[in-house]
Amino acid sequence: MSDRVRTYDTDVLIIGGGLAGCWAAISARRAGVRAIVAEKGYCGTSGVAASAGPGHWFVPPEARLREEAIARRMAGAQGLGDARWMERIIDQTYRTLPDIGTHYHYTPDDSGAIRRHALRGPEYLRALREKALAAGAILLDHSPALQLLARRDGRVSGARGVSRQGAGDEWLVRAGAVVLATGGCAFRSHLLGGSNNTGDGLLMAVEAGAALSGMEFSSFFTVAPANTPLSRAMIFSFARYYDTQGREIAKPAAPNDHSAIAVALQGGPVLCDLSATPEIVRRQLPQISPNVTLTFRRLGIDPFTQRFPISLLGEGTIRGVGGVRVTGEDAGTGVPGLYVAGDVASREPVTGPVTGGGAVNAAWALASGCIAAEAAARSALENPLAQRSILEPLGDAGLSTRRDRTNSSTTRSAFATTLSTGPTRLDVSASSEVEIVLREEMLSPTRQYFRSADTLAAASTRLSAAWGALRDATPPSAEPRERQRFRELAAMTATARWCVASAAARTGSLGMHRRTDSSTNGSDVPAYVISGGADAVWTRRQAAGTVS
Repeated sequence: MSDRVRTYDTDVLIIGGGLAGCWAAISARRAGVRAIVAEKGYCGTSGVAASAGPGHWFVPPEARLREEAIARRMAGAQGLGDARWMERIIDQTYRTLPDIGTHYHYTPDDSGAIRRHALRGPEYLRALREKALAAGAILLDHSPALQLLARRDGRVSGARGVSRQGAGDEWLVRAGAVVLATGGCAFRSHLLGGSNNTGDGLLMAVEAGAALSGMEFSSFFTVAPANTPLSRAMIFSFARYYDTQGREIAKPAAPNDHSAIAVALQGGPVLCDLSATPEIVRRQLPQISPNVTLTFRRLGIDPFTQRFPISLLGEGTIRGVGGVRVTGEDAGTGVPGLYVAGDVASREPVTGPVTGGGAVNAAWALASGCIAAEAAARSALENPLAQRSILEPLGDAGLSTRRDRTNSSTTRSAFATTLSTGPTRLDVSASSEVEIVLREEMLSPTRQYFRSADTLAAASTRLSAAWGALRDATPPSAEPRERQRFRELAAMTATARWCVASAAARTGSLGMHRRTDSSTNGSDVPAYVISGGADAVWTRRQAAGTVS
């Protein structure tokens, strides 16, 4: 740490200022406690929701309607869902979402009706920022957190990080409790809005002693126009796809299964045809998802009359499922003082092994943000910040100053030898080589769609070597961006290891997790795959319906 450290005291610290983080800040202030948000980017524009058109799981309170909505989700959850969590998310969302109307300007649809559950991402996040500020929350923009801080008794009581503006000061926040709302991990896939989603919260949670769940459900790929970051376009539900021979690619039996497209892409470009998009959707698209129309305009393509090439973008745990395991109804992690909300938390209770899409995921972000903040506020009031408490950092992967271990030629040679059989030879002196390993292992649709014991073992070997290179790596300079970059690389590598280890532990196919070397379809006794460990990754199975 440098000599320039800005120090703050608060009741609840929220790390991450996207959809979940903003609702958490608002809820904490409503609970009557002080709240600080530390956001890696600019709160109100950062995160995947800011660039999308998020709907919400918005079900009126009639018992029949909610019972039917929950029953549909439970049927798709394949034994991993929790009806009680679903009811809580639906109820919290329905009660809370209309509150955004104080700062968000709704536009009537073609029939003149106001759809309170469907919002325009950029305006939604801007409204949340304004609402959080009006509530009295303090926002630290461009201030990525690097490490959690804990008291000697193990209670998480703050965090520290760097400021990417001004003189590049470092910051330290002492808090009564912490809510992680850092989002998922897209492994730098260039997904629109996902550049800040590098798994930071997952690594910090594990370093604090929390466990993860469902990390094998991370093989989600979304269609995008070739060479663009655009995704989350509802119009692709009306798409037909054609291979290089002009043959239509068969539609998958399961939604969001693009494995056939992945295979076709190995043989050359795949073209998309959106001519079947209903007229009403075409008319409403500029309002619902302005980024979609803007992208096609810049490409000079009329997507409804012209076929265009597409690619598959990896979304990892963003529209995957896995994350920090929620151990109780308070969105706790099992670690005193630490709570989780949004994509950083495992959504298995409301989605099972399949994606929740936009609506369920947005509702989960909103509701879990409120639930976590309310619990953190109670915890902070019960455990007031001790001004003289000694706080210690939890974990330093990618930030080590132990040069004697990392910079030796012997260590570099050992890591390089470990990876010599892979497509890329890892040079630990160049962090870009680690990014290549991550891209090849986690962002390849064919590797992720067609997993086997052999492919997972090979991936584990390469990723373990990459982790060994980063674990005690020293950033080449103390400049904030450089420290942040190394920490993000460590977080992405750690996340990839948990994804691969969990995929190896679940030997049968289930939901979005597909094994080519198994004849089972996940019809055995429903169980979660729990994972954790930073240096020594571990996994275990746990019967569905239990939280300990």
